Amino acid sequence: MKKTPTRQKTTGGAPSSAPVVLITGASQGIGEALSLAFAGGIPGARLALVARQAGKLQRVARACRALGAETRVFPADVSDAAAVEALSRAVLRVWGGVDVLVNNAGRFAPGSFLESSVADFDAMIAANLRSVFLVSRAFVPGMIARGQGDVFNMSSIAGLQPYSSSAGYCAAKFGVTGLSKVMRADLRSRGVRVCTVYPGATVSPAWEGSGVSPDRMMPAEDIAQAFLDVYRLTRRTVVEEIVLRPQAGDI
Repeated sequence: MKKTPTRQKTTGGAPSSAPVVLITGASQGIGEALSLAFAGGIPGARLALVARQAGKLQRVARACRALGAETRVFPADVSDAAAVEALSRAVLRVWGGVDVLVNNAGRFAPGSFLESSVADFDAMIAANLRSVFLVSRAFVPGMIARGQGDVFNMSSIAGLQPYSSSAGYCAAKFGVTGLSKVMRADLRSRGVRVCTVYPGATVSPAWEGSGVSPDRMMPAEDIAQAFLDVYRLTRRTVVEEIVLRPQAGDI
């Protein structure tokens, strides 16, 4: 069995050496904002940016490198088990492990309960819930071996309350809520913090064509800053859940 590299612990929010931060869905929207926030906010941060679209990932990576972060891209479909296994091998070859895992990848497609096909439902579960399970299973064991780590799971307001015409999406995000609670219960004694984030309407490609004015939505940069602030807390503190809503309305 391959031995997990040992890393020095610290009592603060960041390891003594620059943390390795893996962000899924990093090519646009909140994922892009998260990448830039960690690149600019954690000196020497090493970023593993993951998404399906390599071209967009490269654009974000260039911006992160300009902020001083060592950044590599790993194009992958994180809802596919074989792809996640290959991703894990690639990241471990480069850095030996991940200190901060941000399960941000996901997608939204409308569909009521009666109108959604089985394929539509399965696609929402795979993109938003299966991906969290697969990527976490790939990288959390290394955190446990080192006795320290941080996992952020991106849920949604749709993971706390139902919305019409969003059967598959709401089911998936409620699933992320439940899975995150189980992860917290299982990992709390192993040095791994688990935080679930529930954002409302945020300026991002997912809301394009929705008819909602960007002025009524939250900037993606605000969401990213919340992640960074939580990560910086001492290891004695965990923020289990964050609910972020636009000030202008309940969307």
